[in-house]
Amino acid sequence: MKSAVRPKVMHEICGRTLVGHAVAAAQELAPEHVVVVIGHMREQVAEHLAAVDPGIRAVVQERQLGTGNAVRVALDALAADGTVLDGTVIVSTGDTPLLTGATLQALAEAHAKDGNAVTVLTAEVPDATGYGRILRAADGAVQAIVEHKDASDAQRAINEINSGVFAFDGKLLAEGLAEVRTDNSQGEEYLTDVLGILREAGHRVGAVVAADYRDILGINDRVQLAQARRIMNDRLLDAAMRAGVTVVDPASTWLDVQVTYERDAVLHPNTQLRGATSIGEGAEVGPNCTLTDTQVGPGAVVINATTERAVIGELAQVGPYAYLRPGTVLARKAKAGTYVEMKNATVGEGSKVPHLSYVGDATIGVGSNIGAASVFVNYDGVNKHHSTVGDHCRTGSDNMFVAPVHVGDGAYTAAGSVIYQDVPPGALAVTRPQQRNIEGWVERKRSGTASAEAAAAAKRRAEEG
Repeated sequence: MKSAVRPKVMHEICGRTLVGHAVAAAQELAPEHVVVVIGHMREQVAEHLAAVDPGIRAVVQERQLGTGNAVRVALDALAADGTVLDGTVIVSTGDTPLLTGATLQALAEAHAKDGNAVTVLTAEVPDATGYGRILRAADGAVQAIVEHKDASDAQRAINEINSGVFAFDGKLLAEGLAEVRTDNSQGEEYLTDVLGILREAGHRVGAVVAADYRDILGINDRVQLAQARRIMNDRLLDAAMRAGVTVVDPASTWLDVQVTYERDAVLHPNTQLRGATSIGEGAEVGPNCTLTDTQVGPGAVVINATTERAVIGELAQVGPYAYLRPGTVLARKAKAGTYVEMKNATVGEGSKVPHLSYVGDATIGVGSNIGAASVFVNYDGVNKHHSTVGDHCRTGSDNMFVAPVHVGDGAYTAAGSVIYQDVPPGALAVTRPQQRNIEGWVERKRSGTASAEAAAAAKRRAEEG
């Protein structure tokens, strides 16, 4: 991946790390144990796994001595805890994010049904470069797996490949690993050698071909990362559309795996839904929206907006060009309009902030209207302070609400006012100086300008009636 700060398995697609996808697929089988073998940048990966699920066991492979050695490390860790493996052991990889729980379940079921010592998940791919090839006998049984670098030209022409995912009989896995040798081009312990060892011992070796070869695609560079992201996103969009969501342009719409939605939602072009975002029934999002961990209520409309950890209520309106920061809550039929930014703000039912305003650390009641170009001045240079606007208030344009301040129910504030004291219910607050007009100033002080000429012409017209 050529990254100085992130190991391969910590790269993300669709809101989850590669290893996170692998763990999620494994957990769909409800296993008794989940063990992840880590090595490169182990501290970062271990910390991440603990955040994903504290029940995951992370064990360290001190030296990169091959896949067989990695499995040995995992088995030794379980044995040290007194765990006896007498069931099925699924071995998967941390860089196959497209592998689904359904595919793993099919592997486990076939393994148990056929009574195999080991069952390998295979796939028939258009380009097998870099993958281990499946060698079959005349009757179709799996004879061995040969790594690409160790394969002959004839073997490299085979397009059925090893996915690196296996189902083993736990006891036989341990026995087979004990006989694995390192006489190969890399001097490593290959897990694939266990198949030949168990077969020679008279045990049954089977294979299950993945229904979709893309399930087993591994990630080795950022080109493959982008390709996998596209595939997974297409799968997520397909599921959404089949559940009743209209996706106007799937090519420019992106979902994370945690996103949820209800029927009749509409996603317009260039929309990104990230994290645990949820879209209510009949809501419309887009075009040009990025929503992160945001709840969008039924029938709400969000246009050209960026939101993060916000709640948008039923039939509420957001945008265009709005920014809802964490802690913003819009109640039913509330509005955050054009060029409006909100942070840690609650807007009551039917209340509106239509234009060019900043609402930070504030509560706005029911049925109120905040005038254009208003700012809730919430920061004194050291601390943040909270302001409140009551129910059915009307605030003028270009108001500054200097926190902490309270505007009572039914109160009005005049345009251009700086509100720094509480306003009683039903009062009109005015804090602007009296206007003074200096006649003839432009013609005297800006003589020769277009403004002066326009003023003089207007005076002549007035004198002529």
